[in-house]
Amino acid sequence: MTETAAEQEGSVDFGQALSSLLRSYLVGARAAIDHLPGGPRGFQVLSISAAGDCSNQAAIAHRLGIDRTVMTYLVDDLEKSGLVERRPDPADRRARQVVLTRDGHRELEASAARLREVEDAVLAGLSAEDAELFRALLARVTSDAPADHSACDGPPAC
Repeated sequence: MTETAAEQEGSVDFGQALSSLLRSYLVGARAAIDHLPGGPRGFQVLSISAAGDCSNQAAIAHRLGIDRTVMTYLVDDLEKSGLVERRPDPADRRARQVVLTRDGHRELEASAARLREVEDAVLAGLSAEDAELFRALLARVTSDAPADHSACDGPPAC
């Protein structure tokens, strides 16, 4: 495998490289999940809800950094599509949990598979082993980085 001149010199513009990688991923990701209500945000709501560690509607909005009103409309659209349902939060009866339906679980699995294909395409310049190493290193580098606006282990700070 031949290296580019920048790789040989060890002088890659880190910011530009990350930006290029992200743009490539986002173009493919949008195409893969644009059919979902809310597109990428809708996928994120499904994914967070499925994980179960942050199912309160207000907490999910806080985690995604979106306004509660926007979150309400997004969940309305997901609910109308039969992908989620709202249930009273046992910890706070005024709050609503966002719970995936059977169709929501199927759609999440299918969308996640399409996104994995996008990842594979973006990393196509790497061997399978290097792509997995890249994913592992990315996970390690971001493990301590704040992934959201809240800890999602309690009610969001208002």
